[in-house]
Amino acid sequence: MIAPSPPQSGATIPLRVREFFLARQPILDRNQSLVAYELLFRSTASGPARFTSDLAATASVIAHASQLGMEKVVGHSIGFLNADAAVLMSDIFQFLPREKFVLEIVETTRATPEVLARVRQLSEEGFRFALDDVITDSEDVRQLLPLVETVKLDLRDMPLSALLKLVARFKQENKKLLAEKVETREQFELCMKLGFDYFQGYYFARPAILSGKKLSPSQIAIMNLMSLINTDADNADIEGAIKKDVALCFNLLRLVNTPAIGVRRRIDSVAQALLVLGRMQLQRWLQIMLYAEPCKKGQGVTPLLALAATRGKLLELIASKDAPRERAAADTAFTVGIMSLMDTLFGMPMQEILEQVCVVDSVSDALLHRRGHFGEMLTLVEGLERVEEAGAALGALIDRFALSGEDLNGLQLAAFEWSDAVAHSA
Repeated sequence: MIAPSPPQSGATIPLRVREFFLARQPILDRNQSLVAYELLFRSTASGPARFTSDLAATASVIAHASQLGMEKVVGHSIGFLNADAAVLMSDIFQFLPREKFVLEIVETTRATPEVLARVRQLSEEGFRFALDDVITDSEDVRQLLPLVETVKLDLRDMPLSALLKLVARFKQENKKLLAEKVETREQFELCMKLGFDYFQGYYFARPAILSGKKLSPSQIAIMNLMSLINTDADNADIEGAIKKDVALCFNLLRLVNTPAIGVRRRIDSVAQALLVLGRMQLQRWLQIMLYAEPCKKGQGVTPLLALAATRGKLLELIASKDAPRERAAADTAFTVGIMSLMDTLFGMPMQEILEQVCVVDSVSDALLHRRGHFGEMLTLVEGLERVEEAGAALGALIDRFALSGEDLNGLQLAAFEWSDAVAHSA
């Protein structure tokens, strides 16, 4: 079956499924567990230096959902997708798994009789809806409100008095409230007090530096092991260090037997793990364990682990494409990606962390200053996470690494799929 073409708007050029790249922005619940992603698609049809934010990109992706494999993009989570009147009125939803996605009605959508009837029809077919970027209780909002489950309130430039009024209004209607553009812990704490159900933004990835903060015993044990690997210690010394910590030994064996690692037979001992994995692979699982151990709350997936794993894998894949014969470069790139959030994880300046674990200069330059080859790679991946704010610099970096839209699309999907598997196994 051939997917229908996306709707036309103005001078928009229809997009092929590979002519885009995407960002997925985490949505957390009140327990700080990852529950959903908003998916933002950007066209590369006009050249990587000039991105378009037109909804035609999203429409094209929805229309070709079966080719893309949308469930790979969101993993075990729910996906939020933007839709305007043209998208809503089009027939592009046939491949979209209803249970996995929420359609966000964007703020420019007018509540015409045709739009209201269409949303009712799609609701009856099992689709769920949210109102996007609500900043006032307008007539359009009032008419659409009975048809949606969730209301997204944009915190940017909204006075507290207006926020309080809207929260009371929508809670009275028993709507779920989602705070978007939450960038600071203070904003998050305010929204918690106001009774918001969900939170979107990168506040969870910003380091809160605490003076005199010390690493936990489990973190120290893992960091010591990483240093042993980096200084070429004997396998016997590495194996002995792992066996001294029963919890570390158990969790390492559990992690290395997950599907994400791709080992066909079960690994039952530390010695076998060292033999099968090799030192660089072992180090990567130790790095993942740093995020898994202190963050896990026993409910859902910690967003910091998911983000770090995604960064690590995407940097590795970009490095592998950039220099396919240099395995060491790909391993270094993975380390840069996954260590880039350790200041947030530990609540310590990155400089202090690097004083406790031995890394090569190219890694420290990337982590501290975003300098060098790996620093540029990390800046590229950080820009992809925040595609709305990245600007022209992102296009220059995509050009720098000679990535086509299809290249980037494929690498991102592979990184998302891998990191979701890791996050749910940790």
